[in-house]
Amino acid sequence: MLPATIDDTLAQLEAHRYFASRELATALFLALKMERPLFLEGEPGVGKTELAKAAAALCGTTLLRLQCYEGLDTASALYEWDYPRQIMALRLAEASGEKPRGDTLYRDEFLLKRPLLQALEADPDRPDARRVLLIDEIDRADEPFEAFLLELLSDFQVSIPEYGTVRARVPPLVIVTSNRTREVHDALKRRCLYQWLGYPERDRELAIVAARAPQTSRELQRRAVAFVHQLRTMDLFKAPGIAETIDWCRALSALSVTELDPQSVQDTLGVLLKYQDDLAQLDAQRIAGTLALAE
Repeated sequence: MLPATIDDTLAQLEAHRYFASRELATALFLALKMERPLFLEGEPGVGKTELAKAAAALCGTTLLRLQCYEGLDTASALYEWDYPRQIMALRLAEASGEKPRGDTLYRDEFLLKRPLLQALEADPDRPDARRVLLIDEIDRADEPFEAFLLELLSDFQVSIPEYGTVRARVPPLVIVTSNRTREVHDALKRRCLYQWLGYPERDRELAIVAARAPQTSRELQRRAVAFVHQLRTMDLFKAPGIAETIDWCRALSALSVTELDPQSVQDTLGVLLKYQDDLAQLDAQRIAGTLALAE
């Protein structure tokens, strides 16, 4: 059952191990209630993709995911025709003496449906459920692809020249994410509800880590989260996100680390930081000082 209130949205997300801020839960609730796409922007690793996964679980359906990249086209995102099967159908028609027509070749059985088109159709397992479509990292795609999405985001429909217009019987929940590597056009943003995702406050990140890395002791989780929050105050090229905090706690547990010390931090720093310049900033002395501040 879809959430009836914002508090219900928060509770259902937490049941699926996603600890949202009230602002984010409100945005998701309104996207479901108003049947509007949701545009999420923020640094990598702050939970944008995870929200889409939790929303799919909340809606009781599987997540349809379109990973964007430079050069993405309709054949990968929307549909393409199964040409070998079309040619076979054409030859069979000719062999039987039939005159091939357009509807012989452009039928549903020859249509290879990609995530955007699948999102407009009912879930075969849950026909009445809302489909959830994640258009991930739209800032990686080319600007013409943004323009292509406008019809889908406005009317939950797409036009296929040889086939016709496909409309959603039940509008899907569309979640669009961006890491802000470039500005996304206003025309796309205006069709969506907007929410910025920043790094969470310490208590909420601790709750996330406790749910996602339960094998780590509570005290180690607390100190790890405090250390990461200190790192985010530094002038780093890429501060660690929530995903890195979770991975770090799991790595510490895998190494049987029970207490944070400068050596264990230095040994595992590559789990948190992904650039050599950032790693070079944290020598043993600075690690020790940061641990002291994180007490």
